[in-house]
Amino acid sequence: MTSPRIAFLDVDGTILDHGKSVAPSTVAAIRGARAAGHLVYLCTGRAAGAIPAGVTAIGFDGAVTNGGAYATSGDETVVAATMPREAVQRLVAYFQDRGLLFFLQTDAAVHASPQVQRKFDVMMRRWKSAHGESDEPQTAPQGVPQSRDLTEIDLDRVAKAVFLGEAVDTVARAQDELGDQFHIVPGSMPLPGGSNGEIGMRGTTKGSAIASVLDHLSLDRSVAIGIGDSWNDVEMFQVCGTGIAMGNAAPELKTLADETTTSVRADGVWNAFVRHGLVTG
Repeated sequence: MTSPRIAFLDVDGTILDHGKSVAPSTVAAIRGARAAGHLVYLCTGRAAGAIPAGVTAIGFDGAVTNGGAYATSGDETVVAATMPREAVQRLVAYFQDRGLLFFLQTDAAVHASPQVQRKFDVMMRRWKSAHGESDEPQTAPQGVPQSRDLTEIDLDRVAKAVFLGEAVDTVARAQDELGDQFHIVPGSMPLPGGSNGEIGMRGTTKGSAIASVLDHLSLDRSVAIGIGDSWNDVEMFQVCGTGIAMGNAAPELKTLADETTTSVRADGVWNAFVRHGLVTG
């Protein structure tokens, strides 16, 4: 066996295609790598409570969730970096003042007002009506998030926010106006127009959580592999010794990775694991 490695895998567009299917080769890669003595962690922008059961059932050694606000290793919590209440209140006021749709994530669930949930439902139906089942893999869940009511949320447990606007510069404006305190990246929801983004605290990223996990395990960054396809994966590429973009990632994102594997529909995870010796092809 080669020296043990540790792999961090994004979910949507890396493990999951169209938010619902997982390639058998991906399951074989993950289970085969772990059986060979390597470690495999999830690394997702999703809340832990919003990861599909079919993904968690594959079996992992831990997970980075909420874009890096939380991280677990086995049964241990390594990172739990929720937003300060005043930061959440600033975000909510910003979204409401500008008429933006938004969701707030705790580690357990996604929260939204009934009005936002209904509007998002309409937007997703409109997109599906216009595009159908695209031949290209999508990086975001292809359905309406199963949200809890926003009034039920504990503002001291918010880990991340997702927002949507009708203007194409919605994310760019948020970066300009909120970047002093928050880390803001473009989202990847397939919508009929406008733009969407993800917000965490400044300094809280997948990369920061991976660094904490590696320190917890006393592992050097050189043994880490990070595989993803979205803009919230950039810091993962930077921290891991080998950053790998999926073939279905945006061309601009691929330039920020060390290498590119095939797409989620073309055994991307399996091929990356074979190339780096985690499994035998």
